[in-house]
Amino acid sequence: MERGLYIAASGMLAEQVRQDQIANDLANASTPGYKPDRAAQESFDDMLLHNSRTGAAIGSMSMCTAIAELRTDLSQGPLSQTGNPLDLALSGPGFFAVSTTHGTRYTRDGQFTTDAQGQLVTTTGFVVQGTNGKPITITDPSNVTVAPDGTVTSAGKVCGTIAVVSLTNAVKQGDTLFSGAPGAKPTGTDIEQGYLEGSGVEPARAMVDMIVSLRAYEATQRVLHAIDDTLGEATSRVGSTTS
Repeated sequence: MERGLYIAASGMLAEQVRQDQIANDLANASTPGYKPDRAAQESFDDMLLHNSRTGAAIGSMSMCTAIAELRTDLSQGPLSQTGNPLDLALSGPGFFAVSTTHGTRYTRDGQFTTDAQGQLVTTTGFVVQGTNGKPITITDPSNVTVAPDGTVTSAGKVCGTIAVVSLTNAVKQGDTLFSGAPGAKPTGTDIEQGYLEGSGVEPARAMVDMIVSLRAYEATQRVLHAIDDTLGEATSRVGSTTS
């Protein structure tokens, strides 16, 4: 089989993965605490070509290209004031710890609320953990103060302290949740009450990246068609004779 077909096809598949990644970023351009991904591309190892008759080495040929991994950009996003006392943003590195059905996960999305028991939860219902690993129960949601160190006070009563942790080997578990190895709270990180961290996606950059990827896909597709047409023509002439 013509190796050029495989090389061209691998390029198209790599761009499809990149387009899916960019499309997901664009869909979360307004999601609080969302962190965009970056596609890291690499080539497969070169293959040494040999003469099929003599076995002598001819040279090497790079076979294909592929997306090696998706790397998440954990840079600080912009903070926007909302005025909602239960909207919290982290100024600096770190993550909030929340309890999910799959265990503890970590997030930068500080769009919180309270459940029927008065516990501080995410908009998806995950319980926000305190520094003691337990839920934080707020007695009066209309009268809440959150100090920069995470201490929650409601109606003059201290309800607990929100856990903020560092995270090693952070891996996405959804759009705004991460898993990883938690550590001590990063030095210099404060909680800003009445603010939300915006998405880290830059829509203009993402649109440019999408256009570039589409153009690369189309160019590789044309190469694939050209090889296919050449092989078709060669096949049609095999065995032809001149009278």
